Amino acid sequence: MDHDKLMEFLGRFTADLGATGSAGLAVIGNRLGLYRALAQGPATPGVLAERTGCHERYLTEWLNNQAAGGYVSYDLATGEFFLSDEQAFCLADPSGPNISAAFLIALGYLRAEPRITEAFRTGAGLAWHEHHEDVFVGCDAFYRPGYVAELVPSWIPALDGVAEKLAAGARVADLGCGLGSSSVLIAQAYPNTKVIGSDYHAESIERARKKAADAGVADQVEFEVATAQTFSGTGYDLVTMFDALHDMGDPVNAARRVHDALAPDGTWLLVEPNASDTVEENFNPVGRLYYAGSTFLCVPNGLSQPGGYALGAQAGEAAIREVASKAGFTRFRRVAESPFNVVYEIRR
Repeated sequence: MDHDKLMEFLGRFTADLGATGSAGLAVIGNRLGLYRALAQGPATPGVLAERTGCHERYLTEWLNNQAAGGYVSYDLATGEFFLSDEQAFCLADPSGPNISAAFLIALGYLRAEPRITEAFRTGAGLAWHEHHEDVFVGCDAFYRPGYVAELVPSWIPALDGVAEKLAAGARVADLGCGLGSSSVLIAQAYPNTKVIGSDYHAESIERARKKAADAGVADQVEFEVATAQTFSGTGYDLVTMFDALHDMGDPVNAARRVHDALAPDGTWLLVEPNASDTVEENFNPVGRLYYAGSTFLCVPNGLSQPGGYALGAQAGEAAIREVASKAGFTRFRRVAESPFNVVYEIRR
């Protein structure tokens, strides 16, 4: 046994175990607005207690943990904690990536660990709607900033002629819309366009309707409870699907329904996790993150549905291209990507 390698591995374990507990503390910071309060300016635990109404002793441990993990900064001279510009952008800025919401997703799906453990033995599935609501709320809160930053400014303009259609007035189907953030963003950016969002999860659709009403676009956006295989309507100029195809038990028939629902010159905007077709190339921090979420969410949901597929979150471009080809699409183009996502333009 190599002692240095042993200590290196134990160091990795220590970091991971600390991160596991710290995920819960990040969620507490999210729920109680602690990051936003700290972004107001440097603070001791006592000052932060005054700002938030929370107990100073708990805040002391929370701040020490966050500083130890690099999520909060500490001024040795003054004994105050503060957020750097970068930390504030990621944790407290409404237009930032809202990374504490990602921990909300993880804590939500970890609640299902006993059922997932049993599913390892039986091969049974666990449907999306059977998870704790933190999964749904966390996904919307975490993914929305990315949609704000990329969907209208970058992804739609990357599609051939689609932005012009939407500006003039088009029909859009947003499949697997969840709490409706993507549907609302499209409607706000293109006031002449009509959007119909759909999701099989009735609770998410209820929240989506409220989100559209609060945003003032309820007359432009409709929502329905439907699967990607059963959503209503035809002649759509654009069909969108964000991080949902790989969760489906029957993605081929979902893709066929998209094919049939599009206008002859329509476009399918498909966003999927960024993954290599070669498994070992996914052995990196992003791949690790996605494989964890895939084991708890994506594969169990696929196995809970008829169809025989469980693509998982790291399916890779070749697998997604094959699904589109089986559904009858002949044009498949990668138009944008980030470390986390790939954007495909798919047409007849």
